[in-house]
Amino acid sequence: MKTPPSPDAFHDTTQKRPVTPGTVIAALLIPVVAALGVVTSLQVQDIDRDWVERQQAACQHMPFPKMEHVIAWAGPILGISAVVVCVLLAKQIRRHYRLRLWDTWPGLVAFVSVSLNVPAILLELFMLWATYTPDGSGPILGDCG
Repeated sequence: MKTPPSPDAFHDTTQKRPVTPGTVIAALLIPVVAALGVVTSLQVQDIDRDWVERQQAACQHMPFPKMEHVIAWAGPILGISAVVVCVLLAKQIRRHYRLRLWDTWPGLVAFVSVSLNVPAILLELFMLWATYTPDGSGPILGDCG
């Protein structure tokens, strides 16, 4: 008489998979948001340099561009939001699948991105501070005689 195979021999198809499309999207969103934070913080320098050049060309002091403040704030907000999304992703993977964040490939991508993003957040905060710090020498308008 033949015995039926044990249920352990079959793959359990009802078990949740840790790599779902939502997990992949969230994990790939983290490096994109982190990179956008760095790009916007570096853009602050370009805006400031253009403002100084316009003042020198016009030979007069011009109002400070408000867009520089918006972009200076966008850098740290994007950098910190990348960390927040990574923490939420780690909590979801831990709660639903009982795995650590770096046990799945999307989680590993998110973890490495956030690890590299921590020094970038310091740069973003410095650029925000530099935006609100007055320049002691002021822009030199050159020979406007």
